Amino acid sequence: MSLSSKVAANLPYLRRYARALTGSQASGDTFVRATLEAALADPALKASLADGRVPLYRAFTRFWSAQSADAGSASPEAKGREGAAQATLGAVMPLNRQALLLTTLEEFSPVHAGEILGIDAAEVERLVAEAVAEIDREAATNVLIVEDEPLISMQLEDLVKSLGHQVFGTAATRTQAQEAIANAMPGLVLADIQLADGSSGLDAVDDILSIGDVPVIFITAYPERLLTGDRPEPTYLVTKPFQERVVRTAISQALFFKSNTASA
Repeated sequence: MSLSSKVAANLPYLRRYARALTGSQASGDTFVRATLEAALADPALKASLADGRVPLYRAFTRFWSAQSADAGSASPEAKGREGAAQATLGAVMPLNRQALLLTTLEEFSPVHAGEILGIDAAEVERLVAEAVAEIDREAATNVLIVEDEPLISMQLEDLVKSLGHQVFGTAATRTQAQEAIANAMPGLVLADIQLADGSSGLDAVDDILSIGDVPVIFITAYPERLLTGDRPEPTYLVTKPFQERVVRTAISQALFFKSNTASA
């Protein structure tokens, strides 16, 4: 397999990580693209990408960390498409959340996550435990669940409640989602892509976002279809069948950015 093919196979998942890390599709995809451009200019870095996901994520992390360290002093014009607000948030992203995202959303082992972050596995495990403890202290919100499979919907309800949040409502179709927000807005949306009547969860979410700015996490069996970087795509994606700890992390990350944006 050629180098370009090897890198291309891992790019959708790097985009997923970058978007969750920065809280923005545009910002995350921009950093991924810039990482590849840096690799093209560095033969040694370029050659290392042939060895799989770990070197690719490590290259991204080093580039992102270097850029984020300069975010606070750079002018808005110099920050380009990622924007001043996103760059500032990126600059303060705690290492423990990076470790949590790598070991849950991206399913790296502590050893591999440590290679990516430049720390040992024991430190990764300590950081993950620290991040989970922080999640337990987060403020509660109301969650709208847009999911047409009754069993999955019930699983998500139980998970939301176990995290201390409230279930705002459930919807199996776009119409039901519209009805759910007729009189009030949720604080967070968990949405499937394909809904019961053939309608799209993407369209249902567009309806919601046309009324208010709400963080959204999509749960889909085919995440790579929404990680192309070629069009407007979701920021947060969880793969079906999902693990509860992955959904937990995605919820926390979405609320982290919502809280930081509100207080900025």
